[in-house]
Amino acid sequence: MRLRLLVAALTLTACSTESPLIPAPSFRDTDVPIASKAVFDPARFAGRWYEIASYPTPFQSGCTDTQAVYTPTGDALAVRNTCIRDGKLSAIEGSAQVTGPGRLTVRLNGVPLAAPYWVLWVDEGYRTAVVGVPSGRAGWILNRDPSILADRLAAAREVLAFNGYDLSRLQATPQSNR
Repeated sequence: MRLRLLVAALTLTACSTESPLIPAPSFRDTDVPIASKAVFDPARFAGRWYEIASYPTPFQSGCTDTQAVYTPTGDALAVRNTCIRDGKLSAIEGSAQVTGPGRLTVRLNGVPLAAPYWVLWVDEGYRTAVVGVPSGRAGWILNRDPSILADRLAAAREVLAFNGYDLSRLQATPQSNR
């Protein structure tokens, strides 16, 4: 349990724009302005998302089949992140407080830090989303299905590039069911 909490703490630390504890690389040019989605509906964002691609973060090392489930809970969203690591389900839960249009502050249970997660883009049908952090230490392409249509993947990549992310460092997330 202590190892799991340490991994969770490192997770948020790596994503936090404030924490000097872990030197984490930035995957985006922070001189480029970053913008969250101005018209964002947390209720439509709720549900299961499959990670299609991400910028490598230490807490996701060795993960496949990474998913996030957001469940409405009043003025916030409950969060459950899972992946398969070494053949076993790994999970952590927490909450995502909506702090502005397309802006979430994610807190994971047992972790004293919070991380800003910005929804940079979501398609009109809320089928594909791009989430990033202002520091550029993390970013994700999410989809409602484990596979993604080529046009939505291209659009998601364009959003990352527009927000200063280095596309050459974006990594596809392994899926065992692909």
